[in-house]
Amino acid sequence: MRLSSILSDGMVLQRNSAIPLWGMTGADQTVQIFFNEKEYSTQSDSGGVWRTTLEEMEAGGPYEMRLLSGDLEVVIRDILIGDVWVLGGQSNMELPVRRTLDLLADEVKQVNLPLIRQFAVPQTYNFHAPQQELSGGQWIAATQEQILNFSAAGFFFAREIQERYGVPVGLIHAAVGGTPVEAWISEPTLRSIGGYEDILEQCKDDNYVTGTKMKDEERNQSWYSRLNETDLGLQEGWFRDAWDTSDWGDFTVPGSWSGSELESLRGTVWFRKEFEVPASLAESEVLLKLGTIVDADDTYINGVCIGNTGYMYPPRRYPVPEGLLKPGVNSIAVRVISTQSTGAFIKDMPYKLVAGGQELDLEGVWKYRIGTVTEAMQPQTFFQYMPSGVYNSMISPLRNYRIKGALWYQGESNAGQPAGYSEKFAAMVGDWRRNWDIGEFPFIFTQLANLGEADGPATDWAELREEQRKGLRIPGTAMAVTYDIGEYNDLHPQDKKSVGQRLALGARKVAYGEESLVYSGPLFHSMERSGNSLILHFDQTGTGLTVRNGDSELRGFEVCGPDGTFVPAKAAISGNTVIVTHDKIDQPSHVRYAWSNNPAKANLYNREGLPASPFTTETPV
Repeated sequence: MRLSSILSDGMVLQRNSAIPLWGMTGADQTVQIFFNEKEYSTQSDSGGVWRTTLEEMEAGGPYEMRLLSGDLEVVIRDILIGDVWVLGGQSNMELPVRRTLDLLADEVKQVNLPLIRQFAVPQTYNFHAPQQELSGGQWIAATQEQILNFSAAGFFFAREIQERYGVPVGLIHAAVGGTPVEAWISEPTLRSIGGYEDILEQCKDDNYVTGTKMKDEERNQSWYSRLNETDLGLQEGWFRDAWDTSDWGDFTVPGSWSGSELESLRGTVWFRKEFEVPASLAESEVLLKLGTIVDADDTYINGVCIGNTGYMYPPRRYPVPEGLLKPGVNSIAVRVISTQSTGAFIKDMPYKLVAGGQELDLEGVWKYRIGTVTEAMQPQTFFQYMPSGVYNSMISPLRNYRIKGALWYQGESNAGQPAGYSEKFAAMVGDWRRNWDIGEFPFIFTQLANLGEADGPATDWAELREEQRKGLRIPGTAMAVTYDIGEYNDLHPQDKKSVGQRLALGARKVAYGEESLVYSGPLFHSMERSGNSLILHFDQTGTGLTVRNGDSELRGFEVCGPDGTFVPAKAAISGNTVIVTHDKIDQPSHVRYAWSNNPAKANLYNREGLPASPFTTETPV
């Protein structure tokens, strides 16, 4: 007798909902289910497929379920009844708790919340048809043994919900880093949108997919083979404990290769530094924090490789083996591999050794030498990014598993072409709701965080945020605004606690019916003109509009006249409105707020401490 992998030990079933069960056994067999003092019986069809439905139940557990079919028996243990949420999107939803420990270590070091569970859907794709079953997966509990493997945003959301309502919370983790929204939309819907026909057909060709993956693998292996064979640092051993660097150049860490002889280099560059270690630190458990490096690295201390990372995004956090450090002079060597991007040790990140309460700073002048120069590595084809693939393989098979709602954090991979994102997002929400066929279940989504130069000229993320704001037109949705809790130098900001809390506020309103709750920051509603002023009206003002704590004046607003050119404007709060003016614009036309990839100055909040969503009045509400 076979069951879906999600129907397994530790599962959380949706409370107050009829609960489908299904599986495979022999043809025309009776299947008996014993659960929570109830007995259910059903019959398999001629193909051995059986289905039944458990009656609605209140939150509780743990329970045990016995399934009998002839001589076959399956027992599912440690079952909870509570609320089940799907986690969808890309890397910022996928990001595990272990990647947030610089900021949130104290939050999770004593976590023991076995009523919070997570099921990680296997990251697979299929381009032929929606799949009926998952290929694997298991439930884990939020205990010290597993907490680091939880989606960070998902965990902090679940903790808020579990603590507030006292019910178990199950998270179905179905997020994949780098995926655009198109990957999560069904093929029929994409065909109705148009423009995807060629790539949909191409990906149905198994020979094309297999051949492309094989070529990519062979090309990558060949690139790394040439890299390693020609790297003088590997051949001579520049990673060794002691090495003469008197003829090496100087480089200040952290820093970018831009503006130096290394700017256009693709290949390897070796960096070395000697540092003094006090005896007290040498005898402790030591963690090396090496910021974030573009693109890849192999890192050595005293000649021993203690860690490596194959791409640019993860923070480098390498435990130093016990006994490797010695009192006195030690050495660190970092082999940086530049595959496609201009190399860098990203600024405003930690570069230090940490042991208990002690820190040893590694910033400053390092020595460097080029190991080898190659051509840039050609981009790889990631089929999980292709249209409909992960929808078919990761969302469709969940259709029978009852849920409370969905959480969504995605958009970074669509920011390069923001136009039309809101239509695709709405189409995806419709697809998912049809897939589960349980009505317009709550869909709580995250607006993009801040990234890049503070108040810089780049606006593609601002444009994507506006597309996301349009998503609030979809019934049963709420949006968590996050442009104030990101990190300008990291695509994956660590403050997923605030993200989870803001998602939980949206869920409390939309899914749990807390009618009077202020669940969002101010949302632009309408605009009126009065002389040379524009008066902006907002929803979700709570107990009143205000500026961010510590700020003396309202900032982040721009205005344009009939020529459409936006310039910084004066803005002032008046009751629950904002009045925007400009000394040299007599006929103002439109206002933008927080219109930058990183709107650092934007500071309009409600008194409940929630930031106003970025917006432009050019978009009809």
